[in-house]
Amino acid sequence: MNIPLLDIYSDYLIASTAKTTATGLEKATSGSISHDKITSFLSEEDFTSQHLWRLTKPTVRRVETEEGIIIIDDTIEEKPYTDENELITWHYDHTLGKTVKGVNILNALYYSRGMLIPIGFQPIKKTETVIDKKTGKLKKKAAKTKNEYFRELLAIAILKNLIKCR
Repeated sequence: MNIPLLDIYSDYLIASTAKTTATGLEKATSGSISHDKITSFLSEEDFTSQHLWRLTKPTVRRVETEEGIIIIDDTIEEKPYTDENELITWHYDHTLGKTVKGVNILNALYYSRGMLIPIGFQPIKKTETVIDKKTGKLKKKAAKTKNEYFRELLAIAILKNLIKCR
C-alpha cells in the first residue's frame, strides 16, 4: 500500500467541502498527482480492517490505558442513485425510522486520553436471499447478524490485538 498517497488522498477527503473526485485531487495538487494514479491506487486492493489496524496501531499503543474504551457503532452511507449489489443495498436506518439504500458499516473505535482512534470496521454485505415472513416478499440478508459482527470486532480488538481497555 502506498502510504504517502493514502495520506494525501485522506487529507483531500477530510479537507474538501465539496464533491470529491480523482480529477478534483489532481486539480488540488496542480497536476502533480494524476487522476489516473489515484484511480489506480484506489482499485489496486481492497482496504480491510487489518490494513486500518496496521496504520492506527502505533497511535493506539502511544495512548492506550487500562481505562480506555472500545466503542462499537454502525453507520449508513446513503447511496440512493447507485445500483444495488451485495454492499450497496437497503438497510434499516434507526435514526430515520425507515430503510435507505446505501453502505452499512460497523465501526470499532478506541477512546483514550482524549483521542478517538478507528481500530476496525466491517461492511455489511447482504449475500443471501430470504422470504420475509410478514410480507412474503424476497429480501436480502447478511450471512451473520450485526451482533455477531460486533462480537468479532471486539474479539479481534481485545484478544488478538491486545488493546487495553476497561
